Amino acid sequence: MSLEELEQLPPLEAFLRTLNLIDTGACTNEDIFTGPSQWMPHGRVFGGQVAAQSIVAAARTVPEDRVIHSMHGYFIRPGDIHSPITLSVARLHDGGSFTTRRVQAYQYGKTIWSMICSFQLEQNGFAHCEAMPEGLPAPEDLPAEAGEIEAAGEQLANYWMHRRPFITRHVDQPIYTTPAAEATAQQALWVKAVDTMPDDPVLHQAAIAYFADYTILEPVLRRHGITWTDPRLRLASLDHGVHWHRPARVDDWLLYVQNSTAAQGGRGLTLGRIYTRDGELVASITQEGMVRLKDVSVE
Repeated sequence: MSLEELEQLPPLEAFLRTLNLIDTGACTNEDIFTGPSQWMPHGRVFGGQVAAQSIVAAARTVPEDRVIHSMHGYFIRPGDIHSPITLSVARLHDGGSFTTRRVQAYQYGKTIWSMICSFQLEQNGFAHCEAMPEGLPAPEDLPAEAGEIEAAGEQLANYWMHRRPFITRHVDQPIYTTPAAEATAQQALWVKAVDTMPDDPVLHQAAIAYFADYTILEPVLRRHGITWTDPRLRLASLDHGVHWHRPARVDDWLLYVQNSTAAQGGRGLTLGRIYTRDGELVASITQEGMVRLKDVSVE
C-alpha cells in the first residue's frame, strides 16, 4: 500500500496496515518481508514504526506458543516514508525454552535499523514488580491535549491530533509549546489506541514498542526547560529497548511512567515503565537519544 493510500485511512487503521507485512520468501538463511510507512511531518520514518514492524516480522518466524519478552535495537540511518521498508529476519537460535531472532531493516540497500529479540515459552517462576505510583489522576480526570497541540502550528498539530493512532494525556502539563513549570526529569502520562485493536497479541506487543517511542525522551526536555517546538532542538532516537512482562491491551488506558537518569555529551537516557490501570507492570522501556540545541542564527 502506498503512502498516499495510507494517508486516506484513519490513523489506527493506517498503523495496522504498516504491520500487515508482505512475506517475499526466504533468501539464503533469512526470511524477507516488506512493509509501508505512515506519513510523518518531517518525511522520516517514525522509529517506533520500524520497531513494531520488526517485531511482527520476527514473530512470523516463531511458533505461536513462544511470546516475545525482550528486544533491543539501534536506529542507524533515517528512514524515508516514501520508500517501502525491507525487513530480513535471521533465525539465530531455537532452543528448548527461548528463541532468538535478528531483524535488519533496509531502504535503498542500506541498513536503517538493527534489532535482536527473544521469545519464550510460557513458564512458571518467581514473580515481583515495581509498584505503580500512587495518587495519580485517572485519564478521564485529565483534560484532552488539543488546546496545547493546536498552539504547535498547523503541521505538527495535524500530526499530533489527527494522524497518531494513539492518544496521550500527560499527568503534568505537556511540553509541546510551553516549558515545564518544574525542572524535573520525571513524568507520567496515560496512553491508549484511538479505537479498538484486533485481538492478535503480537499486534498489541508491537504497539507497545511503537507508542513507547512517542514521549520517552520528554523527561530530558522537561528537565532542561525545552519544548518540542523549540527551533533549536535537534532530537533523534539512538536505540530502543523493550522488555514485556505480561500481556495487555493497548486499546485500554495504560500508564507510562518515565525517568531520565542521565544526560551527557549530547545524549539523554530515559527509563520507562508501562502499567495497566489496576497496577500490573506490563513492560519496561529503555532509550537513549541524541538531544542537542543548535544555534539557529548560524544556520
